[in-house]
Amino acid sequence: MIKKTCLVLAAAMLSNVALAADGIVSIESPYSVKETADRFESILNNKGLTVFTRINHSQNAAKVELELAPTEVVIFGNPKVGTPLMQCGSTAAIDLPQKALFWQDDQGKVWLSYNDPAYLKSRHQLRDCDAVIEKVSGVLGKLSKAATSR
Repeated sequence: MIKKTCLVLAAAMLSNVALAADGIVSIESPYSVKETADRFESILNNKGLTVFTRINHSQNAAKVELELAPTEVVIFGNPKVGTPLMQCGSTAAIDLPQKALFWQDDQGKVWLSYNDPAYLKSRHQLRDCDAVIEKVSGVLGKLSKAATSR
């Protein structure tokens, strides 16, 4: 665990800030929530991944006269990757398709967050699935970096 934390912190110092806590990976974005989500969705479409839906939580909150900092979720996936995770453990389906959260914190910083595949491996006790977990981790990392990089 210490090695992983050190690697995450080192990566954060070299590029966008990346934090991993409680099974969530968060990467700071220099763009607005909307622009980061737009960039991410465009990348997904260009890569041939399926975008199932996009939820604008702040807009929905405003409809019921509540305030919420900019917060959006993009739900996306690829059955070639998700299906092998579910084959490793049926309960993984509760966390699929993948979700990316775009949000603004109290200091005005914008973040892109997603479930850490290592957390999903632990949560669902996925066995003999390391190659799939590594593939998902790599894809999520590349997509997130592309969406948050200048």
